[in-house]
Amino acid sequence: MSRAKPVLMICLTVSLFATAGPLAFAQTAPPPAQDGLLRSGPPTWDANRDGIFTCDEWKGFADRIFTLADRNRDGKLDKSEFATVQKADAALADADFGYFDENQDGKIARKEFVDKPSAFIMRFDRNGDCRVTGDEIRATTAPKGPQGQAERPRDRFH
Repeated sequence: MSRAKPVLMICLTVSLFATAGPLAFAQTAPPPAQDGLLRSGPPTWDANRDGIFTCDEWKGFADRIFTLADRNRDGKLDKSEFATVQKADAALADADFGYFDENQDGKIARKEFVDKPSAFIMRFDRNGDCRVTGDEIRATTAPKGPQGQAERPRDRFH
């Protein structure tokens, strides 16, 4: 009986590794570590989860964050309320109060916050249609050639 327990533990451990190993390899690769805009943000505001990030989805997300942060419900964020914005999502952790306070009155109105373009969309929307697709992200993050342009994929003949 005393030998059965260690054997059982070994069998359980081996079966755990056997089932967990393939699951670990099946996970998708994370976005490039050097790109902070890809590491934080867009998946949280991709409302329909289609992998295409739009200006409308960004505005909806920004509106929800504004509502969450506007504790006194006066339609404006002061600096203490803005701290809630920075904590609400990793993509906004380094957000600057002055960037959103366009008229520099010390408060951020809903319109100032919601209508501010997304840094993510500004960076990756290559064709200006207010939609960022996977192809646009790959094109922007592709390795650059000697002339600073993305390298063209090569087939076996070139």
